[in-house]
Amino acid sequence: MKKIVGKHVVIAALSVLAGYAASAQAADVVGNAKAGQDKVAMCIGCHGIPEYRTAYPEVFRVPKLGGQNQTYLENALHAYKKGDRHFDTMHAIAASLSDQDIADVAAYYAAQNAASKNNPDK
Repeated sequence: MKKIVGKHVVIAALSVLAGYAASAQAADVVGNAKAGQDKVAMCIGCHGIPEYRTAYPEVFRVPKLGGQNQTYLENALHAYKKGDRHFDTMHAIAASLSDQDIADVAAYYAAQNAASKNNPDK
């Protein structure tokens, strides 16, 4: 019994340390809006259409991303990637993105405003 409990404690401790390491690594990622411009093609397919609403799997109004807070966008994409936020299309897209891709896309959209050149309808 002592070996089993000890083994689980070690596994739990290693899991916690791995989580801290991943958080520290993610904290080092800095978004680049210029790099993000080349990574938003899939986003524009829905988010670049004025007043777009999805019809499957349910009716959902697609939000505009331009001008949104960068941290909010990063957190939302990470949540879709992990499955904490539920929309199949967003999960599939976010799952294909690296932490750097997410930071770049978020930086790109956070930098947008009404006067931005090539603004994909915000």
